[in-house]
Amino acid sequence: MTYDISNPFARILRGELPCIKIAETDAAIAIMDLMPQADGHVLVIPKEPATQIFELSEASAAEAMRLTRRVAIAVHAAFEPDGMFIGQFNGAAAGQTVPHVHFHVIPCTEGQSLRMHAREIAPQPTLEAFAERIRAAFT
Repeated sequence: MTYDISNPFARILRGELPCIKIAETDAAIAIMDLMPQADGHVLVIPKEPATQIFELSEASAAEAMRLTRRVAIAVHAAFEPDGMFIGQFNGAAAGQTVPHVHFHVIPCTEGQSLRMHAREIAPQPTLEAFAERIRAAFT
């Protein structure tokens, strides 16, 4: 599959679009999801240009998973959820909406359904406040 350099995550990585950053390594970045399925929903985006996980190098995948784990620990500490969804979609048929491989870290609360995927943009001040909580818990 041909990688589209104009996808939103590629543009974020190049600094062309804003984001609310949680953490960054040489290989990946963690940002707040603008259309969260739950409070504290974070995306981990490898910096390597790859549409799906099948195209991602072993090294990049490993680094992205390390950051995903660290983010999950911070989100867990910040929100104390009953559970945690960590997922990754490949292809439109699977629900992928941005053609750049990325990982979702979503805190889950018993009895509370997740909001619809990629539907409603959350208010910027709310996302900033959630980001502060997660950054404070980040190790």
